[in-house]
Amino acid sequence: MWIVFSLLAALSAAVVVTLSKIGVKNVEPSVAFAVQSVLIIIVAWGVVAYKGLLPTVAQIEGRTWGFLVAAGIITCLSSLFSFHALKLGQASQTSSFDKVSLVFAIILAVVFLKEKVTWQLVLGAVLMAGGAVLIAFSKPEAS
Repeated sequence: MWIVFSLLAALSAAVVVTLSKIGVKNVEPSVAFAVQSVLIIIVAWGVVAYKGLLPTVAQIEGRTWGFLVAAGIITCLSSLFSFHALKLGQASQTSSFDKVSLVFAIILAVVFLKEKVTWQLVLGAVLMAGGAVLIAFSKPEAS
C-alpha cells in the first residue's frame, strides 16, 4: 500500500509545482508560500480532528516534539526555497533539481538511521541525480 500512497504523493507534488509556478508569476514567493501554509494548517488539523486524534497530541513525548518541530522548520525552509526557485526558473527544471533530495535522503538515512546500502540503491541514486542534473541544466527550446 505504501507504493500507492507514494505515487499519489508524487502526482500531488507534480500538480503543486505546476499550480505554484502559475501562482508565483505575479506574487512574491514568500507571500505565495504563506497562503499555501494557511491552507495546509487548516487541512492537516481538520484531518486530525475528523479522525478523532486531537487527544493524542498531548501524548507526544518531548523528544518526538523536538524532531517534529525541527522537521517542520526545515519543511518551511524547503518550501520557501522551492517557491523562490519556481519564481526564477522553469517548473520542469526546478522540480527536477529538487529531486536531488533523494540522494541527500539516502546519505542521511545511511548515516543516521543505519539503513543498508546496496548496489541497486547506489546505482539508482546516481541515475536519479544524473537525470535531475541533466534536466535542470537542459536548454529550453524557443517557442
